[in-house]
Amino acid sequence: MADTKQQDLLARLADLSEGAVQRLSEAPGAERAMQALKGLADRVDDLQRRTRGFEELEKRLTKLEKRVDGLAKTSRGGASGSQSAKRPPAKKD
Repeated sequence: MADTKQQDLLARLADLSEGAVQRLSEAPGAERAMQALKGLADRVDDLQRRTRGFEELEKRLTKLEKRVDGLAKTSRGGASGSQSAKRPPAKKD
């Protein structure tokens, strides 16, 4: 018995929601609102794609920062080594 009442309630809700959607689609400006919502969905998708790209860039940046820190530590240890890497001044003719 309770199962039948629940089905009746669900059927009524479905009918009401269908009627509401139909009235909304017939309302003035409904087409414009639907286009705006679709445009919003497209922009959100684009934003999600870009965000995923930033995550990859952040990972690469973190990896490069660690490499630079490691290189900086090794160059501090041998200051004379960095002197020999410098080029002599160019001769003017």
